[in-house]
Amino acid sequence: MCYHELMKTLEQFKKEAFKRPGVRKAYAELQPELQIIKSIVLSRAKKGLSQRALAKKIGVTQSALARFESGNINPTLSFLKKVTSGLGLQLLVR
Repeated sequence: MCYHELMKTLEQFKKEAFKRPGVRKAYAELQPELQIIKSIVLSRAKKGLSQRALAKKIGVTQSALARFESGNINPTLSFLKKVTSGLGLQLLVR
């Protein structure tokens, strides 16, 4: 399946899912967290770092970083600071 077919499928899924009560609201509420994760993953990829390499650099396990990147954990502020610092980024909360 190519990227465009996958995105079409994702868009179709979202369109159907948003018809269910509460899904649109829950999706909107998750956007800040998802945006942070997306930015970090893209930054890591842009710098050519694997999860394993970044995890070693910041002193966490690769599996902990993978759980964060998949959205399966609610990271602490300390964890976010480690990750952003390891990528040469500054964590800014507004």
